[in-house]
Amino acid sequence: MRITSLALAGIGLMALAACDSSPAPTPPQGGDAAATGGVNVSGPALRIVGSSTVYPFTTAVAENFRRKYPAAAAPIVESTGTGGGIKLFCGGVGTQHPDIANASRRIKKSEVELCNANGVKQIVEVQVGLDGLALAQAKSDEDLALTTRHVFLALAATKPDGSKNTVKTWNEVDPKLPNRKIEVLGPPPTSGTRDSFNELIMEAGCSTFPELKALKESNEEEYKSRCTRLREDGVYVEAGENDNLIVQKLVANPLALGAFGYSYLEENLDKLKGVTLDGVAPEYDAIANGSYPASRAMFIYVKGEHARAKPALAAFLQEYTSDAAWGPTGYLKARGLIASPDAVRSATAAAAAAMTPLDIAALK
Repeated sequence: MRITSLALAGIGLMALAACDSSPAPTPPQGGDAAATGGVNVSGPALRIVGSSTVYPFTTAVAENFRRKYPAAAAPIVESTGTGGGIKLFCGGVGTQHPDIANASRRIKKSEVELCNANGVKQIVEVQVGLDGLALAQAKSDEDLALTTRHVFLALAATKPDGSKNTVKTWNEVDPKLPNRKIEVLGPPPTSGTRDSFNELIMEAGCSTFPELKALKESNEEEYKSRCTRLREDGVYVEAGENDNLIVQKLVANPLALGAFGYSYLEENLDKLKGVTLDGVAPEYDAIANGSYPASRAMFIYVKGEHARAKPALAAFLQEYTSDAAWGPTGYLKARGLIASPDAVRSATAAAAAAMTPLDIAALK
């Protein structure tokens, strides 16, 4: 199944990096034993930035971490978007720089190179689980069933023949669809969700046209432009990094669609419903088994260089990678996270415990 293959690919990417790859030592025991159970969680608060989609998962872990270790400083979790968060994370080593970056897509080779240039060389990749990129609509609205081809034809800046895209209603895309204005609220370019939207939905729809699919081999830059450049005439509306705002706007404008992580749809099922994509609804089981076409992995990236100065980092990772958190029945399931396969969780937890740096050679 596709999502299982995607998830399992992460196992082989935990090899030691070529430079400065010695794992950080296990943090010493110490601190207030009554408050920490003998685990050293001293030092400044952990600072975590990045994806708005991963934000609620990391926030839940931070809350449980504080309950378990009340003597520890409360982690600071900020929603900055995946791209913006990774840029901050890669800014350097030291207390003025974040310890962890949330990401709703995999880190890019160019981003790791930026990190390395700024002295961040012990980047630990943790696949925290799976998520689906959901298209959603107001619960009060008529059901809309779309395909990736429909979405591409509606939102791409150009038509398959290269001319400007000017369609205004869904029935102009396909006569079987309703005569209804096309308006999709989605993430900006700095968001990992936007990257996922481009790859999993726009490119998938684009590749249904043989002439465009062939461009990937002959002119990849043109292929990316034709497949993923979105309209700027009000049909696609960049709604910022805060997915909760998209939820609010859908309720206020029930004819619009929204694009965000499945967890936000699940949290708002009293107001919203999922739009089927290629005949499959964005639901837990469909995302877990790979039948939903817009399934993706969720990550956090950890700065190994900070492990000595911030012993709480190891304890925080241990909490995040516990079955009580990210397992099939863990508390993150209630936030909408889909558990990764057992083998992926086992390998990832081991890599996190050892602070094993990511191998840049495996990245695009």
